[in-house]
Amino acid sequence: MNSTPEELDELGELERLLPTGPVERGLPSGRHSHHKDVLMQLIDRDRERETNDVRALPVPRPRLLSRPALVAGAVAVALAAGLTVGIGSGQHDGGGTAARPGASSAGGSGSRSAVATLGRIAAVAMRTDVEVVGENQFVYVRSTTAGNDGGFEGPVKPGKPHERQVWFSQQAGATIDVGLIHEDGEDWPIEVGVVDGTDPKDAGIPAGIDRPTYAWLASLPTDPEALLKLLYKETPQDETRKDRGQVVFNEIGNLISEQIMPSATAAAFYRAAARIPGVTELPDAVDAAGRHGIAIAREDTSDGTRTEWIFDRASLDYLGERTVFSRDTTRAKVGTVLFNTAVLERAVVDKRGQEPGERRRAGRS
Repeated sequence: MNSTPEELDELGELERLLPTGPVERGLPSGRHSHHKDVLMQLIDRDRERETNDVRALPVPRPRLLSRPALVAGAVAVALAAGLTVGIGSGQHDGGGTAARPGASSAGGSGSRSAVATLGRIAAVAMRTDVEVVGENQFVYVRSTTAGNDGGFEGPVKPGKPHERQVWFSQQAGATIDVGLIHEDGEDWPIEVGVVDGTDPKDAGIPAGIDRPTYAWLASLPTDPEALLKLLYKETPQDETRKDRGQVVFNEIGNLISEQIMPSATAAAFYRAAARIPGVTELPDAVDAAGRHGIAIAREDTSDGTRTEWIFDRASLDYLGERTVFSRDTTRAKVGTVLFNTAVLERAVVDKRGQEPGERRRAGRS
């Protein structure tokens, strides 16, 4: 799953196309290096770039990142750069302990407190009733999110919290129509670009780690050891990070933040996360809605940020996620919040754009 030389060349060309203005709004986990890879994979340019006649090309390996505002932020970047968009949705005891690709608990685990708390969170998840999501339905998530309004890879300027709604398609087969985001008063289709004359069926994204449907999540192993090995294998490589454990931790964060999954699967994700070296617990963190909770965290020493999954202290329900700077950098001082989100509502709905209240009034609860 390593990026090819051709893909890396595309990334360099995309970076030259990117504007210098504020385009990183809403990027999750402070992964400014990772979102360049996302944009490279999701937004391609035509061979005739010098003519400015840019079309969406097929996505070689689209990333479906289910993080608040990532897709909308990618769209904003693409539009600012004059590109036509093909979209796929989608720390901390000093951390930085690199886990070997394919490693599991044999390579270490999180701190004792983090392991214990993740075990309690998993137990709560296992007892939670979850509605099965059908192939013709959508996963709906409403959240409050705040990102970086500063320049691309420049000084961070924390943005104001705003509401975001997302609908993820559950279609079993490959599709180019992944879902919809409503943010800043606008609708942003989540779809994959298709070359002129190409059958959309040949360009669609199948259900999988790049498009995690309920059915795909239900198919995953619920043994945490087996699940973690699968995640190390299937999570796309990030050429900007040698710490594979951080990449997998981020991927689990992607999956638990804006999806609905079987109780046993959710519990397995938390137990798998406990086996990643460098994972620790923080006594207090605040989500984008101002709610305080405990955090399961991991530090990304490559860019001086810490990713925190925030849970209610009493119920241990998932609240949201934030990324803060864990040390002073050229971009921000320690403690600066790069990204913050609060999940306010999750539900199953019957069509794109439908809100849970509309479904209940229609007699579907």
